Amino acid sequence: MLAPDENMSLTAQEAVDGALTSRRSVRAFLPHRVDEQTIRDILRVAARAPSGANMQPWKVYVVSGSKKEKLSSAILSSGVRPEKITWDEYKYYPDQFFEPYQTRRRAVGFALYNLLGIGRREVDRMRAQHDRNFTFFDAPVGLIFTIDRRLNKGSWVDLGMFIQSVMVAARARDLHTCPQAAFAPYHREIKPVLDIPQEEIIVCGMALGYEDVSKPENQLRSERAPLEEFVSFVR
Repeated sequence: MLAPDENMSLTAQEAVDGALTSRRSVRAFLPHRVDEQTIRDILRVAARAPSGANMQPWKVYVVSGSKKEKLSSAILSSGVRPEKITWDEYKYYPDQFFEPYQTRRRAVGFALYNLLGIGRREVDRMRAQHDRNFTFFDAPVGLIFTIDRRLNKGSWVDLGMFIQSVMVAARARDLHTCPQAAFAPYHREIKPVLDIPQEEIIVCGMALGYEDVSKPENQLRSERAPLEEFVSFVR
Protein backbone atom coordinates (compact mmCIF):
# COMPACT_ATOMS: atom_id res chain seq x y z
CA MET A 1 0.00 0.00 0.00
CA LEU A 2 2.65 2.50 0.98
CA ALA A 3 5.47 1.44 -1.32
CA PRO A 4 4.64 1.63 -5.06
CA ASP A 5 7.83 -0.22 -5.91
CA GLU A 6 9.64 -2.74 -3.74
CA ASN A 7 12.93 -1.09 -4.66
CA MET A 8 11.70 2.37 -3.71
CA SER A 9 11.76 3.45 -0.09
CA LEU A 10 9.38 6.05 1.26
CA THR A 11 10.23 8.96 3.48
CA ALA A 12 8.50 9.21 6.85
CA GLN A 13 6.31 11.98 5.47
CA GLU A 14 5.27 9.93 2.45
CA ALA A 15 4.50 6.90 4.60
CA VAL A 16 2.42 8.81 7.13
CA ASP A 17 0.65 10.93 4.50
CA GLY A 18 -0.05 7.81 2.47
CA ALA A 19 -1.66 6.02 5.40
CA LEU A 20 -3.77 9.05 6.31
CA THR A 21 -4.98 9.94 2.83
CA SER A 22 -5.71 6.34 1.79
CA ARG A 23 -7.83 5.74 4.89
CA ARG A 24 -11.52 5.63 4.08
CA SER A 25 -14.63 3.79 5.12
CA VAL A 26 -14.69 0.48 3.26
CA ARG A 27 -18.11 -1.19 3.15
CA ALA A 28 -17.32 -4.54 1.55
CA PHE A 29 -14.55 -6.88 2.66
CA LEU A 30 -12.97 -10.11 1.50
CA PRO A 31 -13.23 -13.14 3.80
CA HIS A 32 -9.44 -13.42 4.03
CA ARG A 33 -8.29 -14.04 7.59
CA VAL A 34 -6.38 -11.38 9.50
CA ASP A 35 -3.98 -13.11 11.86
CA GLU A 36 -4.16 -12.27 15.54
CA GLN A 37 -0.57 -11.05 15.73
CA THR A 38 -1.32 -8.37 13.13
CA ILE A 39 -4.32 -7.21 15.13
CA ARG A 40 -2.22 -7.11 18.28
CA ASP A 41 0.47 -5.10 16.49
CA ILE A 42 -2.10 -2.57 15.26
CA LEU A 43 -3.58 -2.08 18.71
CA ARG A 44 -0.17 -1.90 20.36
CA VAL A 45 0.97 0.85 17.98
CA ALA A 46 -2.35 2.70 18.26
CA ALA A 47 -2.03 2.71 22.05
CA ARG A 48 0.68 5.36 21.61
CA ALA A 49 -2.17 7.81 21.00
CA PRO A 50 -2.12 10.73 23.45
CA SER A 51 -4.44 10.93 26.43
CA GLY A 52 -4.84 13.43 29.24
CA ALA A 53 -2.59 12.53 32.20
CA ASN A 54 -1.82 9.30 30.31
CA MET A 55 -5.17 7.87 31.43
CA GLN A 56 -5.53 5.72 28.27
CA PRO A 57 -9.33 5.52 28.60
CA TRP A 58 -9.96 3.14 25.70
CA LYS A 59 -11.21 -0.44 25.80
CA VAL A 60 -11.45 -2.69 22.74
CA TYR A 61 -13.28 -5.99 22.22
CA VAL A 62 -11.99 -7.92 19.19
CA VAL A 63 -14.50 -10.35 17.68
CA SER A 64 -14.20 -12.90 14.90
CA GLY A 65 -15.55 -16.29 13.88
CA SER A 66 -18.58 -17.67 15.73
CA LYS A 67 -18.55 -14.90 18.33
CA LYS A 68 -18.83 -12.26 15.60
CA GLU A 69 -21.69 -14.19 14.03
CA LYS A 70 -23.44 -14.42 17.40
CA LEU A 71 -23.05 -10.67 17.89
CA SER A 72 -24.48 -9.93 14.45
CA SER A 73 -27.40 -12.30 15.04
CA ALA A 74 -28.21 -10.71 18.41
CA ILE A 75 -28.63 -7.32 16.76
CA LEU A 76 -30.34 -8.39 13.56
CA SER A 77 -32.81 -10.64 15.38
CA SER A 78 -33.64 -8.05 18.04
CA GLY A 79 -36.55 -6.69 16.06
CA VAL A 80 -35.41 -3.13 16.78
CA ARG A 81 -35.01 -1.14 13.61
CA PRO A 82 -32.21 1.49 13.53
CA GLU A 83 -34.66 4.27 12.70
CA LYS A 84 -36.69 3.41 15.83
CA ILE A 85 -33.93 2.70 18.33
CA THR A 86 -33.17 5.11 21.15
CA TRP A 87 -29.68 6.56 21.58
CA ASP A 88 -29.92 6.47 25.35
CA GLU A 89 -26.20 6.21 26.21
CA TYR A 90 -25.00 9.12 24.13
CA LYS A 91 -26.06 10.97 20.98
CA TYR A 92 -23.76 10.93 17.98
CA TYR A 93 -25.73 13.37 15.83
CA PRO A 94 -27.68 16.57 16.65
CA ASP A 95 -31.46 16.34 17.00
CA GLN A 96 -31.77 18.68 14.02
CA PHE A 97 -29.14 18.90 11.29
CA PHE A 98 -28.10 22.33 10.03
CA GLU A 99 -25.69 23.70 7.43
CA PRO A 100 -23.09 22.91 6.33
CA TYR A 101 -23.49 19.52 8.00
CA GLN A 102 -26.85 18.66 6.46
CA THR A 103 -25.53 19.11 2.92
CA ARG A 104 -22.39 17.06 3.61
CA ARG A 105 -24.42 14.26 5.20
CA ARG A 106 -26.85 14.07 2.31
CA ALA A 107 -24.11 14.21 -0.30
CA VAL A 108 -22.21 11.19 1.01
CA GLY A 109 -25.44 9.23 1.51
CA PHE A 110 -26.68 9.91 -2.02
CA ALA A 111 -23.24 9.10 -3.45
CA LEU A 112 -23.20 5.70 -1.73
CA TYR A 113 -26.72 4.80 -2.81
CA ASN A 114 -26.03 5.91 -6.38
CA LEU A 115 -23.05 3.56 -6.56
CA LEU A 116 -25.26 0.74 -5.30
CA GLY A 117 -28.09 1.63 -7.67
CA ILE A 118 -30.48 2.30 -4.79
CA GLY A 119 -33.18 4.85 -5.55
CA ARG A 120 -34.32 7.48 -3.06
CA ARG A 121 -37.64 5.70 -2.47
CA GLU A 122 -36.24 2.18 -2.19
CA VAL A 123 -36.53 2.08 1.58
CA ASP A 124 -36.18 -1.70 1.88
CA ARG A 125 -32.89 -1.69 -0.03
CA MET A 126 -31.63 1.21 2.09
CA ARG A 127 -32.47 -0.74 5.23
CA ALA A 128 -30.73 -3.84 3.91
CA GLN A 129 -27.60 -1.83 3.18
CA HIS A 130 -27.68 -0.29 6.65
CA ASP A 131 -28.06 -3.74 8.21
CA ARG A 132 -24.73 -4.70 6.65
CA ASN A 133 -23.19 -2.57 9.39
CA PHE A 134 -24.09 -5.29 11.84
CA THR A 135 -22.20 -7.98 9.94
CA PHE A 136 -19.20 -5.62 9.85
CA PHE A 137 -19.68 -5.50 6.06
CA ASP A 138 -18.47 -9.13 5.98
CA ALA A 139 -15.05 -8.22 7.40
CA PRO A 140 -13.40 -11.13 9.23
CA VAL A 141 -12.69 -8.97 12.27
CA GLY A 142 -14.91 -6.62 14.23
CA LEU A 143 -13.87 -4.23 16.95
CA ILE A 144 -16.13 -2.76 19.63
CA PHE A 145 -14.79 0.34 21.40
CA THR A 146 -15.99 1.29 24.87
CA ILE A 147 -15.24 3.88 27.53
CA ASP A 148 -15.96 4.08 31.25
CA ARG A 149 -19.15 6.10 31.73
CA ARG A 150 -17.64 7.90 34.74
CA LEU A 151 -15.09 9.67 32.53
CA ASN A 152 -15.68 13.10 31.05
CA LYS A 153 -15.64 14.59 27.55
CA GLY A 154 -11.87 14.98 27.45
CA SER A 155 -11.45 11.22 27.63
CA TRP A 156 -13.82 10.85 24.68
CA VAL A 157 -11.44 13.07 22.71
CA ASP A 158 -8.61 10.73 23.72
CA LEU A 159 -10.63 7.71 22.60
CA GLY A 160 -11.19 9.36 19.22
CA MET A 161 -7.46 9.82 18.74
CA PHE A 162 -6.93 6.15 19.61
CA ILE A 163 -9.57 5.04 17.11
CA GLN A 164 -7.97 7.13 14.36
CA SER A 165 -4.61 5.61 15.25
CA VAL A 166 -6.07 2.13 14.83
CA MET A 167 -7.28 2.98 11.34
CA VAL A 168 -3.96 4.52 10.28
CA ALA A 169 -1.98 1.58 11.66
CA ALA A 170 -4.27 -0.76 9.73
CA ARG A 171 -3.52 1.07 6.48
CA ALA A 172 0.21 0.66 7.09
CA ARG A 173 -0.47 -3.08 6.93
CA ASP A 174 -2.57 -3.04 3.74
CA LEU A 175 -5.77 -3.40 5.74
CA HIS A 176 -8.89 -1.27 5.59
CA THR A 177 -11.47 -0.28 8.17
CA CYS A 178 -14.90 1.23 8.60
CA PRO A 179 -15.73 2.98 11.88
CA GLN A 180 -19.38 2.33 12.76
CA ALA A 181 -21.38 4.36 15.25
CA ALA A 182 -24.40 2.22 14.30
CA PHE A 183 -23.48 -0.31 16.98
CA ALA A 184 -23.73 2.16 19.88
CA PRO A 185 -27.49 2.13 20.54
CA TYR A 186 -27.55 -1.69 20.50
CA HIS A 187 -25.66 -1.92 23.78
CA ARG A 188 -28.37 -4.13 25.33
CA GLU A 189 -27.85 -6.72 22.61
CA ILE A 190 -24.05 -6.45 22.50
CA LYS A 191 -23.04 -6.43 26.15
CA PRO A 192 -24.32 -9.92 27.06
CA VAL A 193 -22.60 -11.46 24.02
CA LEU A 194 -19.22 -9.88 24.78
CA ASP A 195 -19.58 -9.79 28.57
CA ILE A 196 -19.07 -6.02 28.68
CA PRO A 197 -19.53 -4.46 32.15
CA GLN A 198 -22.39 -2.03 32.63
CA GLU A 199 -20.02 0.79 33.60
CA GLU A 200 -18.69 0.82 30.04
CA ILE A 201 -20.45 2.75 27.26
CA ILE A 202 -20.29 1.25 23.79
CA VAL A 203 -19.03 4.11 21.63
CA CYS A 204 -18.75 2.48 18.21
CA GLY A 205 -17.73 -0.58 16.27
CA MET A 206 -15.22 -1.00 13.47
CA ALA A 207 -14.84 -3.43 10.59
CA LEU A 208 -11.26 -4.56 9.88
CA GLY A 209 -10.02 -6.58 6.94
CA TYR A 210 -9.02 -6.60 3.29
CA GLU A 211 -11.02 -4.51 0.83
CA ASP A 212 -13.13 -6.23 -1.81
CA VAL A 213 -12.23 -3.98 -4.73
CA SER A 214 -14.88 -5.61 -6.95
CA LYS A 215 -17.76 -4.07 -4.99
CA PRO A 216 -19.21 -0.77 -6.27
CA GLU A 217 -19.65 0.75 -2.80
CA ASN A 218 -15.88 0.75 -2.39
CA GLN A 219 -15.56 3.23 -5.23
CA LEU A 220 -16.91 5.92 -2.91
CA ARG A 221 -14.50 8.75 -2.23
CA SER A 222 -16.05 11.30 0.09
CA GLU A 223 -15.16 14.93 -0.44
CA ARG A 224 -13.30 17.09 2.04
CA ALA A 225 -13.86 20.80 2.54
CA PRO A 226 -11.04 23.13 1.42
CA LEU A 227 -8.83 24.58 4.13
CA GLU A 228 -10.47 27.98 3.72
CA GLU A 229 -13.69 26.59 5.17
CA PHE A 230 -12.27 25.43 8.47
CA VAL A 231 -8.84 26.99 9.02
CA SER A 232 -8.00 30.47 10.30
CA PHE A 233 -4.42 31.65 10.32
CA VAL A 234 -4.28 34.28 13.06
CA ARG A 235 -1.19 36.49 12.87
